[in-house]
Amino acid sequence: MSERPHNPLAVALHYNANGAPRVVAKGGGHVAERTMETAREHKIPLEEDAALATTLSRLDLGAEVPRELYVAVAHVLAFAWAVSGKSK
Repeated sequence: MSERPHNPLAVALHYNANGAPRVVAKGGGHVAERTMETAREHKIPLEEDAALATTLSRLDLGAEVPRELYVAVAHVLAFAWAVSGKSK
């Protein structure tokens, strides 16, 4: 059995409690690796969810997360707040 090559995908969201979270960065391959590296350097929590990342990557930069993804994104935000010591 051969392994498939790993092609990372990353999507960065920004949420400021006004409206829905927005897609502020996205990319695959080297761009994804650099995005995740930058997040780690700035101690931004990373959550791995390939299906959600794939869906979010189809949105335009600056686009708000659609209502259909609110629950999934809320789980990611809750994770990020928990590991960063914030509570909402």
